[in-house]
Amino acid sequence: MLELFKKYKVPIFSCVLVLVALLVYSAHLRHQEKTSLFEKMVLVLTGPLQQGIDAVTGRVSDTWDRYFWLIHTEEENRRLLEDNKRLQAEVVNLEEARLSNERLRKLLDFRDEIQLPALPAKVIGEDASGWFRTVVIDRGSSDGVREGLAVVVAEGAVGRVISVSPLNARVLLIVDPSSAVAALVQRSRTRGVARGRGDALTFDFALRERDVEVGDCIISSGTGGVFPKGIVLGTVTQVAREDYGMFQDVEIVPEVDFEKLEEVLVLLKENS
Repeated sequence: MLELFKKYKVPIFSCVLVLVALLVYSAHLRHQEKTSLFEKMVLVLTGPLQQGIDAVTGRVSDTWDRYFWLIHTEEENRRLLEDNKRLQAEVVNLEEARLSNERLRKLLDFRDEIQLPALPAKVIGEDASGWFRTVVIDRGSSDGVREGLAVVVAEGAVGRVISVSPLNARVLLIVDPSSAVAALVQRSRTRGVARGRGDALTFDFALRERDVEVGDCIISSGTGGVFPKGIVLGTVTQVAREDYGMFQDVEIVPEVDFEKLEEVLVLLKENS
């Protein structure tokens, strides 16, 4: 191909010059009001070529414009996706802050209601062994926390502090099998002891003839030395009275959802 071009470069170059001259001349003629026969022939000969050139030029221009439009659209889509992710994260954070504020407001209202000095704390860990039901809070002896203090939430009793370090404390939940809280039936004032059963409670030592019914609210009696009187423990779900024996069998579902503990109150007045 290169050798052919070298061999006929003069004729090829001459034809290109003539073609360019005709195209320029033709473009100039389009703006004249009158044309001669020769000029008309030039227009006829160069018209299809100019149309082809215009079509190719227009197509190249459209393709180029579309390319830049696609690039711009892709960048815009990427920016919108990033903005969308950022806004979704902000919505999640705002919702989490709203829920946290609601829980804290309930705790503060409850503290005002019981009229006892209380220290807010966050749950930062829980027992992972499965043998005990305990949680760890972010308050310790440097904050005035001591062993034996009651821990509560607005819904009711959580547990008692069993060990303390300067910055943290471990709380034994009321549903732990080693936990026992002096309690009574709010409606009938029947007394007993609420014992932990892993995920629920039992109301022990309630005499057979005492009035206990399903749906009764069980509260702390205030005589155990840990919880003040009137802290909700749970609701009676089952009552069984055998033909023999002194006591009835009573089961309680705790009022507190221990799987969702996040903020608690440590009651500082007890054992002070």
